[in-house]
Amino acid sequence: MSELESELKVAPTQGISRRYILTGAGVVAAMAGGGVALWRSQPAEPVVPVPVEGFWAMQWETPQGGVVKLAELRGRPLLINFWATWCPPCIEELPLINDFYLKNKSNGWQVLGLAVDKPSSVQSFLQRMTLDFSVGMAGLNGSELGKSLGNISGSLPFSVVIGSAGGILKRKLGRLSTEDLAQWSGLK
Repeated sequence: MSELESELKVAPTQGISRRYILTGAGVVAAMAGGGVALWRSQPAEPVVPVPVEGFWAMQWETPQGGVVKLAELRGRPLLINFWATWCPPCIEELPLINDFYLKNKSNGWQVLGLAVDKPSSVQSFLQRMTLDFSVGMAGLNGSELGKSLGNISGSLPFSVVIGSAGGILKRKLGRLSTEDLAQWSGLK
């Protein structure tokens, strides 16, 4: 076989391999693009019309001895964060939540931190870290309320966004990120 003949026999095979590779890459790219488009077109988490029966009648003592009444927070967007002083991810996210509150309170946003903890621990903690939003002492009942709002495991931290109309718009179990809060700031 001459050199020219062997080159001719190899060249078509290489061309076919390249064609298959390029076609396969195109199919993979098209499928990935379709998957992203389908994922983005999924509807947002459904709004739950009423968080739990009697929700708006709930109230908690504050660490300073006052009272936080949910009824007074009704009608504007509300971020409720369940936290505890013994929970490192809770403590890490509190400054982010405080910044969110300070940046968004002029847009009607409210934040309520429900401490699933002992009053003495929370009082001591708040002497070291100032929070500008309302804090209620939920104690162990806070775990039950969290479960009724969708935190089946009872883990902390847990956050819920209640819209102006009173329905649950978002839930997140685990530490909040700046991205979460930025996305949520557009909700009403």
